[in-house]
Amino acid sequence: MSKITMQDIADALGISRVTVWKVFKNQSGVSDSLRENVLNKARELGYSKIPLPAAPALNMEEKTVSLIISRPDSSTFWTNIIHQMAQDLSCHNIHMLYTCVPSAYTEGYVLPSILESGDVQGAVILNVYDETLIRIINELPLPKVFLDTVPQLDAHMLHGDLILLEGCRAIYQITESVIARGLTRLGFIGDIHYARTNADRYKGFCQCMADHCLDIDSQCCFTQRIGIFSYYQVLCDFLDSLETLPEAFICASDYIAHFLQRYFQEHEGRPGPDGIVVTGYDGSREYSNIDGLITTASVRTGQLGKRLAMQAVYRMEYADAPYEAAYIQPEIVYRRSVLGGA
Repeated sequence: MSKITMQDIADALGISRVTVWKVFKNQSGVSDSLRENVLNKARELGYSKIPLPAAPALNMEEKTVSLIISRPDSSTFWTNIIHQMAQDLSCHNIHMLYTCVPSAYTEGYVLPSILESGDVQGAVILNVYDETLIRIINELPLPKVFLDTVPQLDAHMLHGDLILLEGCRAIYQITESVIARGLTRLGFIGDIHYARTNADRYKGFCQCMADHCLDIDSQCCFTQRIGIFSYYQVLCDFLDSLETLPEAFICASDYIAHFLQRYFQEHEGRPGPDGIVVTGYDGSREYSNIDGLITTASVRTGQLGKRLAMQAVYRMEYADAPYEAAYIQPEIVYRRSVLGGA
């Protein structure tokens, strides 16, 4: 007797093979009665690959997660993460509620009352980089997942899970690739007081320079605080103060790198006819003046959104489980990275 196939089952019921495939793969688009008919016919014909019944969904009642965020539309980097996270949470019957907070704490500010009303069952915190605000959020009696934190608050100080983009090793590799080109006078630009990930990136730069027995010229490095609305002017002032530019700038982000390219375009004669090597981090496609030109650490924002959603689901389901800290590795994309010049 020949082996029974999906086509045999479909022919016996007068339906398409695709419908049978959907039943065995537990896909949508098939009524419960037809699904049962397909399974019964498969048993009757002796089909050998009948799937086991799907496990009942656990805890699928409606829930709400608060997305606590500052400046949610500040860049496509954040919106891509948020959109993917919302899609994945909806598959678990979880609604995502925007809860916007200011960029900086001011005296007397209190969090929106909904966060303590009992109407929210969990929170994901991203793009919040004010120490006082994070400390206040940290005390909320909710299951919480943080994407990054400020340098003053390490993972063991947070009452929730922490997801971090790996920066130390990534910038080490990027810096090493620049040194391998024979360049030795390198500068670093990035506010290392702003975010834990920025501090990690500077650490990777310093470690690489030390491992290659190269001195760091502090005059070519800018690691001070930078206001979110004064980036370009601050960087222009810094670059103007340098009598001689270094051979390369290792930037903490593509955001910073695109400002450097803008500066070079607006200041004819700098950095000279041969240009200067500039690298970034994030792999953002929104800065057209550097898109596809610089070495960078590419972050897969969609996958990051999925990871945050998965962690939020887990944390709400197992609120008493030990808190977790995880690093997400970016992909290094190497390019020529020469900006400015003739």
